Amino acid sequence: MTDKRVERSKAAVLAETYRQLSQSGISGLSIDEVSRISGVSKMTIYRHWPSRSALVIDACSRLGIVSEPPNTGSLREDVRVLATDLADQLRTGSWTSIYPSIIDAAERDPDIAAMQSELHKCFMKPFHTVVERAKDRREAPLNMSADELIATIIGPLFFRRWFSKEVVDDRFVNLLIATAFHI
Repeated sequence: MTDKRVERSKAAVLAETYRQLSQSGISGLSIDEVSRISGVSKMTIYRHWPSRSALVIDACSRLGIVSEPPNTGSLREDVRVLATDLADQLRTGSWTSIYPSIIDAAERDPDIAAMQSELHKCFMKPFHTVVERAKDRREAPLNMSADELIATIIGPLFFRRWFSKEVVDDRFVNLLIATAFHI
């Protein structure tokens, strides 16, 4: 049985860590500030998370939660639903302010890199699921692999959100779908 005080302390630390990550990314995360604001001592924080990376990984572990993939009976419609949902998340989700710093930190920290790889797999799993369902239905084969199709859709969404800062709206999603499916 877990101690309720320990659970409250851990929750306070994780909430403050996530708040700091949302505001400043990984580089702006301060264990001293997490301790001060959460009211949990640094010694207790390090007892539960032996490193800053371990704390980041635990705080970010909920980023990869995704809903069930759609099953409309059409690969094109399933992909459109998923891409529209991702576009909505890119516009409104708090994880979008954290993810770029995860990618950056993953270049130097193998533990963060492993977490980022798992998050990526989690984000992409619904897309792979709908492609596999389409294969099972013997839908007309695409002239590209599942990974190429997914990259054709996801890449421009991420590019607009984090690089060009252009609007990621339904019109753009529909343009991506038309382009990917050559319609």
